This record gives sequence, structure tokens and C-alpha cells, in this order.
Amino acid sequence: MFLSVFEMFKVGIGPSSSHTMGPMVAAAKFLDAMRASPFEFHGLRGSLHGSLAFTGVGHATDRATVLGLAGFLPDTYDHEKAEAVLTQIRETHTVRPEGLPELQFNPKDDLVFDFGPNLPGHANGMILMATDKQGDVILQETYYSIGGGFVMTEAELAAGRNTDEGAPVPYPFKSAAEMLDMAETSGKSIAEMKKANEHSRGGPENLRSGVARIWQVMNDCIDRGLENDGTLPGGLNVRRRAKGIHDALLAERGTNLNAPHKINDWISVYAMAVNEENAAGGQVVTAPTNGAAGVVPAVIRYYLDHVPGATEAKVEEFMLTAAAIGGLVKFNASISGAEAGCQAEVGSASAMAAAGLAAVMGGTPMQIENAAEIALEHHLGMTCDPVKGLVQVPCIERNGLGAIKAVSAASLAMRGDGTHLVPLDACIETMRQTGLDMSEKYKETSLGGLAVNVPNC
Repeated sequence: MFLSVFEMFKVGIGPSSSHTMGPMVAAAKFLDAMRASPFEFHGLRGSLHGSLAFTGVGHATDRATVLGLAGFLPDTYDHEKAEAVLTQIRETHTVRPEGLPELQFNPKDDLVFDFGPNLPGHANGMILMATDKQGDVILQETYYSIGGGFVMTEAELAAGRNTDEGAPVPYPFKSAAEMLDMAETSGKSIAEMKKANEHSRGGPENLRSGVARIWQVMNDCIDRGLENDGTLPGGLNVRRRAKGIHDALLAERGTNLNAPHKINDWISVYAMAVNEENAAGGQVVTAPTNGAAGVVPAVIRYYLDHVPGATEAKVEEFMLTAAAIGGLVKFNASISGAEAGCQAEVGSASAMAAAGLAAVMGGTPMQIENAAEIALEHHLGMTCDPVKGLVQVPCIERNGLGAIKAVSAASLAMRGDGTHLVPLDACIETMRQTGLDMSEKYKETSLGGLAVNVPNC
């Protein structure tokens, strides 16, 4: 099993990897299918199902789908250009994707929110259709946004979501047990094995430059979040807090009688800065999702800014280790809130961050695996219940607490020798089973939990 670090960490836009980035990617895939088709197309239609319908407005799913059908992609998204294109689409009821003729498309009528039963493959389903001059559908595809910006067609999902058709990699571990066995046999760290796998597919320079870009985008996102204030969009009137907290922390530096627990505020504010930017539709990195995008960068920033002897040269080791753990969770369970609740998003992110921090602190493979297990174990059962379908409450603070748990988990693991009772594999399987048992109303539908017990305005 191989999942690249660049699949786990993808540059995109907020507020949701599954509900914003995924539909945009699906639309791009559909345009490619149209370009490869011999048919002559005249118009477009679509429908959103399951969680994409129930929380689609709050997650900007409709906007993302429309822009995707106009040719936009998450990693090259230009906000000003997007606004101009949206205005044009509203006025002309057409889209003009590159390589295709002008197509009739009125989002108000041609993109339907279907609040009926989920499509059979996944809670995040959408159907895209292309029509002829008579309005008859001549090309149709069903897509599933399975979390973290990953998108699969109905056929791909049925064939097996975790298939990898690339060339063999040196260390193809698909469980934590296999990972530890390979580490012991090879004498390599988890990051070294992951690096060897990445090199076998993309080469050293691709890895070096790619990781550097990912961290730059993450760090820039933290900085923007610490500088911007105001009210987040969506109607809940949630005020940004990261800037105010950060300003207060800076003012308190060097003063006497600072409580040791204040470090938790630093960890939290880095994560909250990212998720406030995500909620505002800014550029973020999935880690492994947008809803959990603040945890990993917050822990890296905590390491660099607050841990003696920290060096940016170890960021690659952190990310490789984190990606290895994230890949195991995705392969054996889920990173989708709509599939398994927030345990699959913030829980996975916390496990990834704990593993990465333990690695750069000199942890053994067993200690790293232990750190990931501790962090994930204490997110088990966490629901995904966003108020008004917005990635704001409880999501922003939840990232702060996930980052704090990651640091605590790494610290606890480093106090031992890696020996522990519950293996990471057992914890991941428990999360999968818990997700299956969890009521659908707690899986990113805003039909349960805080979403129905907190006023939406």
C-alpha cells in the first residue's frame, strides 16, 4: 500500500476538503470525461446527495461544484477570478470550460440538493450530467468525495477504494504491525522508509521541493490567521479569536509568574489561526482534511517556536512520519467526517501530529506508533456536528484541543519505551467500527449534536 505524502497533504481552499475541494475535483474529472467523449454537448446538470446536500450550503459545495464545472481546481484557485466567473455564470447561465463549447448551466435550476436517502457508495455523493440540445442526458457519472479531497467514481469505489496501481515501493506496509516489523528488519525509521517509498515514485527533488512548498503554505496560513480579525462568513457571527489571543500572548512574554499551562494557548492559537482561515475560504493544506487542517501545522509550529534545539530541517521527517500514520488510518478506516464522524478527521490529524512530533524528538518506531495510538484513542467516538453546516463551531476550537492532545500523546510516549497495551492497528479498527455504529445524524449532516442544540443565528 502506498499513499503519497502529497495525497495526504494537498494545497486547497476552505472550508472543507470533502465538501468543497472534493466536488470541485469531481467536476474537473467530469469535464475531462466530456473532453474524451465523442458526443456534442449543450448543457450541464447535477445533484448533491447525503451530507453534500445536508451541509452543502454551509460548506460552499454548490459554489465549488459550479466553479469546478467552469474549470477551476483547488490547488490553483484564484479568488478574484472565481468571483468574476461566478458573476458571469449568474448573468449568462452558461459555463465556458477550456476545451469544450459554451454549455448551458443555470446553478439555481440545474444543481439540485437532494435530501433523500444517501447514494449507496458513500455519504458524500454527487451525480453530474451532460445533455444534448434537446436536454436529454447523454453522459452521466456518479462521484463520491471520500474525505481529504479524494474523489472516486462509482466504478472506482466498487473496484476497491484502496487499490494502488503504481510501481512497487520498497516498504509497502499497510498496517502498523507491518510498519514496525519493516522498521526493525531494515533498521530504518518510519520517515526513512516513507522517504524511500516517495523517492521510488517521484524522486528526491520532487519530495524535497514538494514538502517545502506544503510547509510554506501551512506556515503562511498560520501567519495570516494570526494577523486577520473580524467576523467569519456564514451567518453565525463567529468572531475570529486567533489574532486577539496571539497579541495577548506576545504582550505577556517575558513577564513574571506565567503559568506553565500557557503553552497550551500557544498550541491552540496556531491551530485556530489555520481553521479560521479555512472557515473564511482561504488557502489551506488538507492534513488530512480541511476540517482538521490546523492540528499538524500547529504542532510543527509549536515544535519550531518552543522546543529547544528544534530545526526546520526536521520538518520533512515530521511530515513523512505523519503521512505514514495518516495513510494507515485512511487505508484501514476513514478520514471522512461524513463516514465516521470527527474521530476520523481531528482524531486522525492528532494521531499524525503526535507521531510526527515523537519522530523529530528522537522517538523510536515503537514510541512513534504509541504516540499515534494515544492521540487517536482519546478521540474515539467524537461526532461531526457542525452548527449550521459551517466548519466553525465546534471545529475551530476542536483543532486546538486536537493539537494539545497530540503534544501530550507524544510526550507520554517518549516517557516510555514504546511498549503498550493497545496497538495502533486495534485503535484504528475500533474507530472504523465506531464509525459504522454511529448514527448518521452525527456524521456531518447537522441533524444532531451541537448542531440542533445551539441556535443557528
